Amino acid sequence: MPANQAARLIALVVPLGLLGGALFSQYVGGLWPCEMCWWQRYPHGAGIVLAAASFLFASSDLRARALVALAALGIAVSGAIGVYHAGVEAHVFQGFTSCSTMTTGGSTADVFKQIMEVPLIQCDQVQWRFLGLSLAAWNALISLPSAAIVAMLLVRGRRA
Repeated sequence: MPANQAARLIALVVPLGLLGGALFSQYVGGLWPCEMCWWQRYPHGAGIVLAAASFLFASSDLRARALVALAALGIAVSGAIGVYHAGVEAHVFQGFTSCSTMTTGGSTADVFKQIMEVPLIQCDQVQWRFLGLSLAAWNALISLPSAAIVAMLLVRGRRA
C-alpha cells in the first residue's frame, strides 16, 4: 500500500476507533465523560471529517495530503489533551476548578448555584482503568504515536 494511502487510512481509522470506543464506553458501559473527556473527543471528530474528506481526491493529490495532515494534527491535539487529562487524574497537574473542585464563598444562593453547576463527573477522578491506565492515558498513548506515523507516511509519500 502506498504511503499516502496508508496515512489517510490510519488518519481515519484511529479517531474512528477512539471516538467509537469513547461513545461505546459511555452509552453501553455507563462511563459518562467529564469536561476534559469531551475536549479530547472534538479533535477526533474533526480528524474523522478531514480524513474522510481526503477520500474525495487521489491519495497523492495535494488537497488529500493537506486534509490528512490536518486530521493528524487533530489526532495529536486530542492526544496532547489526553496527556494533560491523565496528569490531572494523577494529580501531577492542577485541573480547572470548574472541572475538578468547587470554590466556596459568597451568599447561600451563590453556593447553591455553584453546586448546581459542578459537573457530575470530576476530571481528576479516574472512572475506569485498563492495565493500570485511565482512558485519557490510553488516548494519549494511541493518538500521539498514530499522529506521528501519519506524518511520517505523508513525508515518505511526498518523496515517492
